[in-house]
Amino acid sequence: MVVAIDGPAGAGKSTVARAAARALGFTYLDSGAMYRAVGLMTSREGGPAADRAEELDIRIGERVVANGEDVTDAIRTPEVSEAASTVATDPRVREALVKKQRELLAGGDWVAEGRDIGTVVAPDAEVKVYLTASPEERARRRAEELGTDVDTVMRDQALRDAQDMDREHSPLKPAPGAVELDTSGLSVDEVVERVVELVERQR
Repeated sequence: MVVAIDGPAGAGKSTVARAAARALGFTYLDSGAMYRAVGLMTSREGGPAADRAEELDIRIGERVVANGEDVTDAIRTPEVSEAASTVATDPRVREALVKKQRELLAGGDWVAEGRDIGTVVAPDAEVKVYLTASPEERARRRAEELGTDVDTVMRDQALRDAQDMDREHSPLKPAPGAVELDTSGLSVDEVVERVVELVERQR
């Protein structure tokens, strides 16, 4: 079974998906980490981002290991976030990473999160969830996570949202049949409980 969790930055996707996977006994897939890893490798090594994506050997679990290097912390900087948004607009990068994601999701039970899991990567996912929250709430969470100020995050977030929603390939939007969950004011446990309920109904 595949559980697809999509939504904008700061909606709580990673935290919820990781916790839901643990609760369900599923494997967790953070697709954003793949784009971040490509952004990191491209900024370090130069050359076409699509080449970095095609060469990427990545393992995603509690830690993220790209091309044999633990990049868990390196891919969470604001600079790499920006690089990830840039490389994600490249159709060849998306094509290479979507292929890798589909190969992973082809076997076993997964909770996969990102911005186009339910629309592009796994449109046949048995459960699709679109997480969102108010811009202020999302910025507050992101600032807390990054250890930076909310105003800076708000500016970056608005730019990221515009890029994600307006891009030609795989724009950010709820997948057909997705259940929309506004996480504003909800605890992680409450959101996870709702996701688990949706999965139980499909079993």
